[in-house]
Amino acid sequence: MSEPCLLVERRGAVAALTLNRPDRINAFTPELLTAIADALDAAEADPTVRAVLVTGAGRGFCSGQDIGQIATLPPEERDVSRILERFYEPVVRRMRASALPIVAAVNGVAAGAGANFALLADIVVAARSAQFVEAFVRIGLVPDVAGTWTLPRLVGEARARAMCLLGEPVGAEQAEAWGLIWKAVDDDRLAEEAFGVAERLAAQPAHALALVKQAFAASAGNDLDAQLHVERRLQTEAAASEDHAEGVRAFIGKRPPVWAPRRPQ
Repeated sequence: MSEPCLLVERRGAVAALTLNRPDRINAFTPELLTAIADALDAAEADPTVRAVLVTGAGRGFCSGQDIGQIATLPPEERDVSRILERFYEPVVRRMRASALPIVAAVNGVAAGAGANFALLADIVVAARSAQFVEAFVRIGLVPDVAGTWTLPRLVGEARARAMCLLGEPVGAEQAEAWGLIWKAVDDDRLAEEAFGVAERLAAQPAHALALVKQAFAASAGNDLDAQLHVERRLQTEAAASEDHAEGVRAFIGKRPPVWAPRRPQ
């Protein structure tokens, strides 16, 4: 029996998802994208999961869409619009809407859809040998998987345009310097560092993290006054929570806080 295209492992309060098509540098297929969406749904529904970690098996994170696999599909299933709407867009929306903090550990190349998928995570840690490549132009395509939405917000329009128009690799250290990712680490420390970040997130108050994610999601389309309103509303909700009360008690008592169980969304 063949190995599953996505490996899902529980490591304490962290759900670890490993793209598992190493012979194809973990290239996306409809099966893999469906498995990712299902795994994110399962993590969201499980109150004992407090963070998600995503990485790739083998020598690379993800090389994007498996072009060869697409060619094997029946003609009626090769429609680009259908593939994006049915398989990619649900994953994008789940990644951005999840109340759970998501960490991407990028090993090796993250190209095309694979790069933009990684950048949907809340925190991206990359091996120093990793490269981010907006490779779409090399095969006459335009960036998708929210790349044209995410990139300008991360690195500004000038760098985003150059990445997409030139299709040149951006190394992990350059990506860190630009603010494209959180951190570049030595290759042999990637797994430990990324899991450590996920563990630290899992140890934070889950409700507060979910509200922080809501605030950042809203900021993309808000002016200052609208965002101040969002912050006031979310802060009011946070201040009324048991986690805030426990945080204050722990601060006064000079002890570690004991956060409430996560409530599935």
